[in-house]
Amino acid sequence: MIYQISVALIAVAFAVLVFFLIRTLKSAQSSLDNVSQTLQEVQKTIDELSYEVKQTVRHANDITADVQNKMKKIDPVMESVQNLGEVLNEVTAAAKQVSSTMIAKFQTKRSNPQEDKASEPIHVQAAPATKTDRTLQSYDATYNDAANGGKKWLKYVDLAANLWQRARK
Repeated sequence: MIYQISVALIAVAFAVLVFFLIRTLKSAQSSLDNVSQTLQEVQKTIDELSYEVKQTVRHANDITADVQNKMKKIDPVMESVQNLGEVLNEVTAAAKQVSSTMIAKFQTKRSNPQEDKASEPIHVQAAPATKTDRTLQSYDATYNDAANGGKKWLKYVDLAANLWQRARK
């Protein structure tokens, strides 16, 4: 009889175990269904975003190509501006040489003949070889050469430039 009770108790315990195991499995199946649905929604969102990202990349590529095309069109203008700057630098150096020569002539005409022998003539130097040297020499002549009337000359150039701008308007 003890065997029969033991077997009956084992059968009941097994039935209870199976019952709770079935509940756990159903709960796990429900969770897996939710995860599967969430993954499907995430996949759909990723597909939509990937399309938009591709469109954005294509648009950025189009903009880049357009900017490169416009930059190629602007290159000759930039080269012209650079050439103009070099020409203006050379014109400034030439104007400095001419003004130095003229000032030297005026000073020698006004001074006494005895003073001419004692004073040293102004020597005009050849233009420096590099652009930077020419620029520095031009700057020094314009702002640091007060004895030769450099500051007055600059004022006259500024006045002429202002008048020219007003006349153009």
